[in-house]
Amino acid sequence: MKVVAFNGSPRRDGNTTLLLRHVLAELEAAGVETELVQLASRRFAGCTGCLKCAETKDCRCSGLRDDGVNDCIQKMLEADGIVIASPTYYANCTAATQALMERAGYATRRNGNPLARKVGAAVVAVRRGGAIHALDSITHWFLINEMVVVGSSYWNMGVGHEAGDVESDAEGVETMRTLGRHMAWVLARLRP
Repeated sequence: MKVVAFNGSPRRDGNTTLLLRHVLAELEAAGVETELVQLASRRFAGCTGCLKCAETKDCRCSGLRDDGVNDCIQKMLEADGIVIASPTYYANCTAATQALMERAGYATRRNGNPLARKVGAAVVAVRRGGAIHALDSITHWFLINEMVVVGSSYWNMGVGHEAGDVESDAEGVETMRTLGRHMAWVLARLRP
């Protein structure tokens, strides 16, 4: 079994990465292979609505230049579980996170919806407020793609301002660890 995690933060090793590492550590402890994909150096544009993906039928976004989105889509297709993480920007996920979800969603849903019944989980880092909307945006993406959404002991978020601050959010860290354990449990039952 494999889980791929996408970090939508423009900061490669900030609070969002730290939260993801707690989730991934629990998955790895349960024998699940993991991969962390950093979107920090990528400049994804949003979906243009060209619908070429509906013509090509190859689960690829062909309407925009190859900016790495198709590599991400391929990783999603190969994984049993997907984690999408983002810091909270103006009460939502980052533009890169949104662009990835838009384009991956169109390219796969227009091609038989191969993400259906995969396991998904959202992770959000927040300085103070707005995290619930960001968490909902990512979670709704999993739901529209007919995925099995995994929760934790609380909302899947951690609080911190400066890089590293989330490590002081004991409840947030434990929420991430619980999320990783829950995701491993669900994966084991769905994909023995």
